[in-house]
Amino acid sequence: MIRVMLVDDHPVVRAGLRAILDSFEDIEVVAEGADGSVAVGATTAEIDVVICDIQMPGMDGITATRRLRAAGGPPVLILTTYDTQADIVAAVAAGALGYLLKDAPKHALHDAVVATAAGRRTLSPEVAVALAERVSRPSEALSPREIEILQALETGAGNRELAKRLFISEATVKTHLVHIYQKLGVENRTAAITAARERRLI
Repeated sequence: MIRVMLVDDHPVVRAGLRAILDSFEDIEVVAEGADGSVAVGATTAEIDVVICDIQMPGMDGITATRRLRAAGGPPVLILTTYDTQADIVAAVAAGALGYLLKDAPKHALHDAVVATAAGRRTLSPEVAVALAERVSRPSEALSPREIEILQALETGAGNRELAKRLFISEATVKTHLVHIYQKLGVENRTAAITAARERRLI
C-alpha cells in the first residue's frame, strides 16, 4: 500500500483528490495539509509520496520540496495548474520526481503516484514538452533572474523599482532587459511580456 500525503491550500481540491486516490486499491491517503510546512516533517517511515501544489499561502510547494529532499524525506509529486517553464524548471531543480497538471486523467494520477513511490520520474506530456523546449534552446533559455524580472515587469514596475526589489543597480536592470529582449526577439518590455506569456515562461 502506497501511503500518500496531500498538500494543497484548497480543502475542496484535497477532498476530491482524497476520494480519487482512496478509490485505488494500492494507494491510501494518510495525511494532508494546507501548506508546505506540514510536509517538511514527513519521513519515509510514515509517508511514501507527498503530492504537493506549487503556489500556496505560507510555505510554497517548491520550498517544501527542496527541504524534503535535503532532509532525505519522501519523494514529491507536484500536482498543480501551473505549467510555465519557470515553475516546471524550479520544481524539478528543487528535486520533485513528478510534475502533473490537475486536469490529468485518473489513470495518469495513479501511474504517477506509483512511479514516484518507486523513485521514477513522471512528467505530464505538456510538462515534458516545456522542458524539452528549454533544453533544445539553451541559448534562448531565460535565467531565473531574467524570469524574475519579467514577472516584475508584469506588475508595471519601472527600472528604479525593479532595482530596489531585486537589490541591484539600475544599470544591471538595463543589462538584464537587453538580454531578455535579445532572447525573446523583441524590442520593448510590453512585447517581452507578451512573448513570455505566449511561450508559457511566466
